[in-house]
Amino acid sequence: MNKIKDNVSKEEWQTRVDLAAAYRIVAHYGWDDLVFTHISARVPGPDHHFLINPYGMMFDEVTASSLVKVDINGKKVMQSDYEVNPAGFIIHSAVHESREDAQCVMHLHTVDGIAVSTLKDGLQAYSQQSLFPLSALSYHEYEGVALNPEEKARLVADLGDTSFMILRNHGLLTCGESIADTFLYMFLLQRACEIQIKAQSTGQDMIKIPDQILAGIQAQAKQVTRSAGGALAWPGILRKLDRVNPGYAE
Repeated sequence: MNKIKDNVSKEEWQTRVDLAAAYRIVAHYGWDDLVFTHISARVPGPDHHFLINPYGMMFDEVTASSLVKVDINGKKVMQSDYEVNPAGFIIHSAVHESREDAQCVMHLHTVDGIAVSTLKDGLQAYSQQSLFPLSALSYHEYEGVALNPEEKARLVADLGDTSFMILRNHGLLTCGESIADTFLYMFLLQRACEIQIKAQSTGQDMIKIPDQILAGIQAQAKQVTRSAGGALAWPGILRKLDRVNPGYAE
């Protein structure tokens, strides 16, 4: 820990701590998929360097010092005993490369998220929670395992300036100006998917939120999502981790 901490800026170390916490809170909620999804964060500073999980490490094991620092091509720029998943970084590098505001990118394979991604009509306005992602939601069609660099341009075009994306037959993606915001966006998107799948499973008729309410949210998309409270919730999340799974800041 001391070796890494002593060789990076205070800003990078704080980003490492927050990113490791994001991995662990995702594991706490049961949203991880063994070792097969990723959360990445831009390293503060002039270089286009990023932090991502060591491939093969479970999310609840990730620490600030174990995160791997890579360039935009996924090549390590700091000594590490760990490698990164090339398929995972193709998705993340596409977003980071095209969106200067995407300081953090979270991509998950949650059960309810994938379930909604297979529905022809996708996410619907069935809950208050759904209004936030529906205010800035995009879709990307499935092209197989993300190993083809040519897919990056199509993913970026589909993402546009949205903060929430449903990857068809694949999973969920959020991006934001901070790790705290990105996690909160995923929390809202995942919760909306959980509610929809649970409600649909009853087989009863569904009540949709009126179009005019959704239209009002969509008209104020940036204001709504940016005031969703990531920074407000994040300190409490760290306190929770300190109780249930400490050690992320090592």
